[in-house]
Amino acid sequence: QVQLAESGGGLVPPGGSLRLTCEASGSIRRAYAMNWYRQAPGKQRDLVAQLTIGGKTFYPDSVKGRFTISNDNAKNTVLLQIDSLKPEDTAVYYCNIGMDSSSYWGQGTQVTVSS
Repeated sequence: QVQLAESGGGLVPPGGSLRLTCEASGSIRRAYAMNWYRQAPGKQRDLVAQLTIGGKTFYPDSVKGRFTISNDNAKNTVLLQIDSLKPEDTAVYYCNIGMDSSSYWGQGTQVTVSS
């Protein structure tokens, strides 16, 4: 099992950037999917970025071109670069990893976009 811890959230103005980090307590080399989700107040948790085996990525249209997911297996981290932030990006962002027939979640990090 691994524990995940997100960091890097905060308050940023519209148009700003953030880099979210998901640090795993152990190796994630066997992961078949690495994901970032977000959940705004009163809304469901939605997938915003996915990285799968072979380096294939997926982004929904709402974030395509602004969000970039990557990983560093040597550091056991999954990163989410967020550019051109919009107020509607305000949410708690969660890291999720699928590995060894299990799904692991972090506690989330708050991103607030406001002037």
